[in-house]
Amino acid sequence: MSGHDEHVPYSLPRHGEGEMRRRLDAMHAHMEARRSIRHFSPDPVPLDVLERAVHIAGTAPSGAHKQPWSFCIVTDPALRQRIRTAVEEEEYRSYHGRMSRKWLVDLEPLGTDHIKPFIEEAPALIIVFRKVFDRDEVTGEKNPNYYVQESCGIAVGFLLAALHEAGLAALTHTPSPMNFLAELLERPENERTFLNIPVGWPADDARVPNLSRKPLNEILFHYRPDAHEDGV
Repeated sequence: MSGHDEHVPYSLPRHGEGEMRRRLDAMHAHMEARRSIRHFSPDPVPLDVLERAVHIAGTAPSGAHKQPWSFCIVTDPALRQRIRTAVEEEEYRSYHGRMSRKWLVDLEPLGTDHIKPFIEEAPALIIVFRKVFDRDEVTGEKNPNYYVQESCGIAVGFLLAALHEAGLAALTHTPSPMNFLAELLERPENERTFLNIPVGWPADDARVPNLSRKPLNEILFHYRPDAHEDGV
């Protein structure tokens, strides 16, 4: 066996039950405060902080350990202006024909439309690409990647948590279709746009919808050994 096929010892510190609960309660309180924002301060974000957050995203599990993702940090104002123009053209088509009436109604509480100033206002964009295959550097043969969508979704979850831990706000933005982003950034043929994430600090006058998250009893379902006995 060689390379990443080798197996090495692994262990984790085993916390007491009280410590486990304390850690998770603290993490929940921290993550509960995370919100998506659309009004950013133009103040620049340290580039190394974004790089560290991406480094954390890269620790996510992936199908067959293929790590089928690329993260592009865009801070160039001219390029962000071009991206905004392309995004708004695509979003206009969505808001004026592609989206169903029900979809538009569901979006009304968020106050969104096809105008996306946050793409230029945010000091950085992290655009995530999924690699549908990798090409052998010697033979040129296509090597498939597995569970690419799921793997990238997990990595983005890590990324959002890392950005929040650093005190930065982010927005998961999905103009659809998003092929133009791969073209604007001149990404290789094996990459498809997965997500656009504007990142920065909230503007001084930033406001967010007064939303609540589903309570635990609406998202958690137990299948315990005693479930049939107590009727739960």
